[in-house]
Amino acid sequence: MIADINIAVVTGGGHGIGRALCRRLHDDGAIVVVADLDLAAAEEVAAEMQGIAIGVDVADETAVAALVERVENDIGEIDLFVSNAGVGFGDADDNAASKHGGMHASDDRWEACWQVNVMAHVYAARALLPRMLGRGGGYLVNVASAAGLLAQIGDAAYTATKHAAVGFAESLAITHGDAGIRVSVVCPQAVATRMIGIEDDSDTTEGGFGGNEVDGILSAREVADCVVDGLAAGRFMILPHPQARDYFQRKAADHDRWIRGMQRFRRRLAGEQQ
Repeated sequence: MIADINIAVVTGGGHGIGRALCRRLHDDGAIVVVADLDLAAAEEVAAEMQGIAIGVDVADETAVAALVERVENDIGEIDLFVSNAGVGFGDADDNAASKHGGMHASDDRWEACWQVNVMAHVYAARALLPRMLGRGGGYLVNVASAAGLLAQIGDAAYTATKHAAVGFAESLAITHGDAGIRVSVVCPQAVATRMIGIEDDSDTTEGGFGGNEVDGILSAREVADCVVDGLAAGRFMILPHPQARDYFQRKAADHDRWIRGMQRFRRRLAGEQQ
């Protein structure tokens, strides 16, 4: 349980990790605002907990600002904002610099990843920080990925933008921590969500693609529990898969060796001759 959390907003709350976080926060006694581009999914989750569902496109700064304004005016001061929504599309034709395949077939996947995986966090912080600083505290949680510390083979845009998300969270913590703003960044590896081909609330943690099974696929509920435990402990870096810390340390110790190892891993995943 997280102390002093009365009102929580979770973006991407209609599915996956966000869905599980909404449930866990509700169980801990918070009033939960379920925000999602998929309003029907948000309404389904909100109905379970007498929560509030709001449709929002987190890639639109005006929409994010309106979300914050609506909650603070109609419900109350936001204690915890979980910027969870994220997207990933994979490299097209095995090309790390590929363009097409974002939110729509003709979109630039880099732009879509940049807007949702990075700027959505920025937009939330812009809307919330003046309010939270004015009242002397608040909690910002940015859900990134272990890809933001390591790499996601086969998805350069996802990898690059998740790195940026981690860096932005670090900047928030450094700049505003002394003013009472608590910041955490969540960096899971494989989670049983639609992003790896597993439907919401499925009982299975098997499947996925691209080596997701290497360190085990966690359920969204397990990740939500880990996140809440991390927030209660005041941790900045929350790693549902503890192996990610060891990998990150190995990467930092010898980057060239790590790249060679990842190249071997990519070849193995692709079925190429070693």
